[in-house]
Amino acid sequence: MRAHRILLAFALLAGLRAGLSAQQLPPIEPPAPMPGSQTASPVLHVTTNEVLVPTLVEKPGGEVVYGLKATDFVLEDNGVPQKIRVQEEMDTAPVSLAVAVEEGGASVLEFDKLAELGPLLDVFLADAHSRAALIGFDSKPYLLHDYTHSTDVLDEALKHLEPGDGGAAILDTVSYAVDLLEAEPEEHRRVLLLISERRDHGSRHTKPEQLIRKIGRSDVLVLSISFSPSGAEFLHDVQDSGDDRTMNMVSALVMAVKAFKKNVAKEVAQESGGEYTTFAGDKRFQQRVMEAAKHMRNRYLITFSPSNPTPGLHTIRVRTAEDIGAHIVARSNYWMQNEP
Repeated sequence: MRAHRILLAFALLAGLRAGLSAQQLPPIEPPAPMPGSQTASPVLHVTTNEVLVPTLVEKPGGEVVYGLKATDFVLEDNGVPQKIRVQEEMDTAPVSLAVAVEEGGASVLEFDKLAELGPLLDVFLADAHSRAALIGFDSKPYLLHDYTHSTDVLDEALKHLEPGDGGAAILDTVSYAVDLLEAEPEEHRRVLLLISERRDHGSRHTKPEQLIRKIGRSDVLVLSISFSPSGAEFLHDVQDSGDDRTMNMVSALVMAVKAFKKNVAKEVAQESGGEYTTFAGDKRFQQRVMEAAKHMRNRYLITFSPSNPTPGLHTIRVRTAEDIGAHIVARSNYWMQNEP
């Protein structure tokens, strides 16, 4: 009788394994938030409520333009000017930072630079309530260290990165990071620092259309810094000239999907109103990180309630009311949801 039970148990176990192997992998789930963290909804839920548009204004020499008011900006939603407000608390909000570093593919060649990233994160975490989490990824994302205010702890983790497989699942990783950030306290400014190559290799759970919608509904600011094998430099290469912003929502989504396939690191930054840069050497990498941290703190927070609540992808153009010769970096679109 005992032998019969053992054989039956083995048969059931074999059947269970076969059934599991035939199933599709479940979607990536974000790690559980740290004990005591809030799980409030993110600031930006775009229905007919407010859209948040982080906006950086710079002079030709790179100096940040301060002191602008709502009347100094013009914001167009699908080509239609909107009534806007400009918040002034951008520099004082605590920051929740997710740092996503690629460990797959050829990223091993950049490990020496990534090992020096830890102390640079102090600039992001200047506020006593700010904190950062570290994500690694190859063909899938994984949490290397949960949220902490200690950059010494993150520095230690960055000095012990291990080469991954040949994948670079950027789409899956950004989606994972946005979920992780949206579990943070509502009053925090949510920032993703993505350090990776430019193209996605191996994402299985996130399509470009899905990520466009997620970024478009989120208030996460993406700062992308990409490996630059060719040595080319692209400073603030994040916005187009602003022309052709009145295209219909379907063609805008098609164009965004095509752009994601060419350079996903650049496009996720553009979607969120963040920045995209590249680096080729140690000194340049450190400069890029410091610039990203400085610009994160120096963005205007423009908000508006859309006059046209049509569901879908809306394109945004931000400019100054008078031509002051400034370079403007702002989110390029948002996703309007159906009313619940």
